[in-house]
Amino acid sequence: MPLSHGHDLDARARRLLRTLIAQYLADGEPVGSRTLSRSSGLDVSPATIRNIMADLEDAGLVASPHTSAGRIPTPRGLRLFVDSLIELQPLPRDEMARLKRELPPGPTTTRDLLGNVSTLLSAMTHFAGVVTVPRQADFPLRHIDFVPLPDARVLVILVFSDNQVQNRIVQLAKPLDGRELEQAANYLNHHFAGLRVDDIRARLLSELREAGGELNRLLASSMELAAASFAPHSEGDDVLVSGQTNLMAYSELADLERLRELFEAFQKKNELLQLMEVCARAPGVRLFIGEESGFTALDGCSVVTASYGAQGRVLGALGVIGPTRMAYERVIPVVQATAGLLSDALNRAATTS
Repeated sequence: MPLSHGHDLDARARRLLRTLIAQYLADGEPVGSRTLSRSSGLDVSPATIRNIMADLEDAGLVASPHTSAGRIPTPRGLRLFVDSLIELQPLPRDEMARLKRELPPGPTTTRDLLGNVSTLLSAMTHFAGVVTVPRQADFPLRHIDFVPLPDARVLVILVFSDNQVQNRIVQLAKPLDGRELEQAANYLNHHFAGLRVDDIRARLLSELREAGGELNRLLASSMELAAASFAPHSEGDDVLVSGQTNLMAYSELADLERLRELFEAFQKKNELLQLMEVCARAPGVRLFIGEESGFTALDGCSVVTASYGAQGRVLGALGVIGPTRMAYERVIPVVQATAGLLSDALNRAATTS
């Protein structure tokens, strides 16, 4: 959200802050009053610029590193810059063409598509690309098959609309023969294909309660199998990360202890997944600068995310993690456009399945 104190800055202060941040984002060095005087285009004395800089420092928008007479923006200053001092433009045509060209055009599993998106985000921004993996149960069922196994067990093969295949092994009280398994599969494919697993489970339980219903008569010997096939299933939430080593190239993140903590967070994924799930629940682009993420490992980073989905349902979030000194006016449109293209690809897959 925009910071209220941003509206208290007069036009000169806003222009100087915008100039300072743009210069800092470009070269990573503290910006002195003389540079600001040349770059801002304002007809004011160096003393006036120093006074305005002092006011901006008092407001917590810029800071003076000990080793330099110049100033750098604080995370609060960067937040104000992103919220109200830059004008975001649509992604340039050539970069949009690159995104479209490098996303897989043909049929692929959702996980493969997401892995490609994560890698592409990293390549486009030179940061770490992150994408959450949706639950398989969020995709409609295309087909179910049963394969008999020894000891009254059955292999359940679930094929989803995103071409992903999930196998489950169900233990029954007594074995079912091939004819009964085929009968159960035919019934379930006829009545439940095209529905999500949660919806199938609800309908199945409802029909099982109806004494004398068609399901009871048809699947009298295999109700146990039908219920077990769609029982709640732990999938292990996941987030795909690509290009973590890109972050080693940025001097702001070069501290070994900071890198160790950051890479540990990428490996464990728990905190990262929590943050991305928060982002998935909010529409549009989300941006966390420094400590705003609430996770210590990301204190020196900025996280830019956007949600993606299909058929009106949000399925997850994607984004990039990089240093707070990033070209926000370029990175934000890249993330926004990628989320849109991923959603389009998932919608196409859903309509052709």
